[in-house]
Amino acid sequence: MSSTISTEEQQAQERSWIVTAQQGNLDAFNQLVAAYEQRIYNLCFRMLGEAEAAADATQDAFINAYKAVGRFRAPQGDTPAMVNSFRTWLYRIASNLCYDVLRSRKRRPTTSLDALINDGGEHDYEAAGNFSLAHGLASEGPESSALRAELSREIQRGLTMLPEDQRLALILCDIQGFSYDEIAVVSASTLGTVKSRISRARARMRDYLLGRGELLPSTFRHNSDELSVMSLVSHRLSFDGGVDPPPAPLDGRGEHQIDSALMVV
Repeated sequence: MSSTISTEEQQAQERSWIVTAQQGNLDAFNQLVAAYEQRIYNLCFRMLGEAEAAADATQDAFINAYKAVGRFRAPQGDTPAMVNSFRTWLYRIASNLCYDVLRSRKRRPTTSLDALINDGGEHDYEAAGNFSLAHGLASEGPESSALRAELSREIQRGLTMLPEDQRLALILCDIQGFSYDEIAVVSASTLGTVKSRISRARARMRDYLLGRGELLPSTFRHNSDELSVMSLVSHRLSFDGGVDPPPAPLDGRGEHQIDSALMVV
């Protein structure tokens, strides 16, 4: 979508896609896939810590959403409210699939945490986040690229060590930019529970990262404030900022769309 289009026009276009997709139009739904695939992949990757699992969960999320979009209900008169309601509905589908994968891993533990983190590879962290050499570590010398890659791995390792409900809340709040109310909808939790999870997750991430201070940019080494550390996490793992979508998260043919053949039950 062109960067010259206003927010109001974007929302009106998205509303049109939602309404048309609810009538069974696959092309309209694929426009929604294109609009959300990068953000949904980012959520799945940060929750699961592994590129292939994240790609599978992303695909499954959109397939499940396509099958259920006719039953999606949202405010009909308010365009921003309808678009926001669709977004939280889609994220709830994706987050529930991530929980399913995590539960399956607990039943059949075959992969260590370090293996998951290392198998992601620098390319996958670059694809899932916004790492700009113009910021942060770039000013700290010729080793900045290696430090940047190691820091991103440590941040992901810290996320993966969080309890799953705290991990989801932190990703939605500090990486994806959701409000507390929106997170409550996605996670089917009370507002107080959401605030508590975010506070605890931030404190754990702060302690984890400060224990690896040699990887932190100098401005963060001397500031242990929770929000300052989380601003680093948000910047390093941001889904926005012109980052290309991950390679073929929805199928093996490089097509970023839902294939009608996948809809056959």
